[in-house]
Parts: sequence; C-alpha cells; structure tokens
Amino acid sequence: MTKSSEIILNTINMSNDHLSAEDILLLLRNKNIKISLATIYNNLQFLVSSNLIRKISIGDGPDLYDRIRRHDHLICAKCGKITDVELEDLKEFFEKNIGVTLLSYDLKLNYLCNDCKENKN
Repeated sequence: MTKSSEIILNTINMSNDHLSAEDILLLLRNKNIKISLATIYNNLQFLVSSNLIRKISIGDGPDLYDRIRRHDHLICAKCGKITDVELEDLKEFFEKNIGVTLLSYDLKLNYLCNDCKENKN
C-alpha cells in the first residue's frame, strides 16, 4: 500500500461522515498534506477493490466513501442525508431464502428524515 493510500484510508476510518473525494481533498489540504484529486480518486478505487473501504453511490450525487465495518444506511429521499444504522446481519437470512452464497451486501433504506418531514410543504 502506498503512503497516499494509507493517508486516505486513515482519513476515512477516522471520520464519522461519509466522505466524497472532494471532502477528502479538503481534509488533507487542511492538514497541509499535498495531494491531487486524481491521486485521491485512483487510491479510492484501489481501496474499494481491496475491500478496505465501502463506496456508496446515491443518485446523481458524488460517490461517498465509508469505513468497512458492517453497517447499513438510511438515506433521506429528499435531502440525501446518510445515517448509519446498525441492523442484524442479514447474510444468513438472504442465503437461506434466495439459495445463493453472498459475498457481501449493501443495504440502503430510503426514508424521509425528521428535518425534511417537518419542512414538508
């Protein structure tokens, strides 16, 4: 793993947010770490393919990156806010009911967050 990959992986693992490549760039620049956006994208692709981070793709927005620990996501259908949610691991349930061996799954639950629900017009 390159030094850039380690820095990006640590940035994602230390964050409580779901970060875009641009978010990572800003965080690293705020720490006076010089890195290009292209380097970040290349390393994100490597980290995802190595199963060291998760990529979250939502609609037309930018891809977001997250820690690999087992969890699922609530996604507000109106504002796009993403919230981590801890649910029972459903791998065994899916395998039993579908009849296949799952390598992994990414559960995204669409909902309306409280802020959007209160501001619904």
